[in-house]
Amino acid sequence: MGAVTDDEVIRKRLLIDGDGAGDDRRINVLLKSFTKWCNSPGTPDEGSVKGSLQTTCLHFVPKNLIQVLFVTVFRFTQYQRMMGILAQCEFSMGKTLMVYDMNLREMENYEKIYTNIEQNITSAHDKIAECKKEIQRAKRIRKNRQEYDALAKVIQQHPDRHETLKQLEALDKELQQLSHIKENVDAKLELRKKQFHVLLSTIQELQQTLENDEKSDNDENIQGSPAQNGE
Repeated sequence: MGAVTDDEVIRKRLLIDGDGAGDDRRINVLLKSFTKWCNSPGTPDEGSVKGSLQTTCLHFVPKNLIQVLFVTVFRFTQYQRMMGILAQCEFSMGKTLMVYDMNLREMENYEKIYTNIEQNITSAHDKIAECKKEIQRAKRIRKNRQEYDALAKVIQQHPDRHETLKQLEALDKELQQLSHIKENVDAKLELRKKQFHVLLSTIQELQQTLENDEKSDNDENIQGSPAQNGE
């Protein structure tokens, strides 16, 4: 048999003593009474018998019969007293067992409540994490919307696609016109360059002619002067 621990001793004493109403003392009294009842010779003391004889009307009953009668009553009284004490102990023990069972059920209930609370806490943590993700997602969506609104305001300041295409077509037409004008200007400029080149050539030829004519006149004058001097 293994050694009995202090907890088991305390538990057994609490189980015996019940709610502290003296059940342990009752059991000790019951054990002592039972031992005394078993070891008793079966006769009460002489003083109690004489007192009982004086208080009864059995003066004409034989003394031996009266003594047997009182022994039987005495032992029965002790038996009834022990049974009363035993009933009280059994009642206290039953009450203690009921309290113990109730405590076990309460512990099971508390365990279920504790498990439920843990599950609720875990679920709350999961919901908080999900809410944080939702908040981050909402912040990102809000930031994107703000950027979209700013971009939309910038876009609204510019004409739409149809108007832009019209402007591009107008600019293209204007560019083509300017290209034709440039071609015409270039052609005229080239013509003017050719005409100016011809004019310069003509001027140079005319200048050369004038120089030749002037030189010829000078030569004639030089030849005519000696002749005049000889006359």
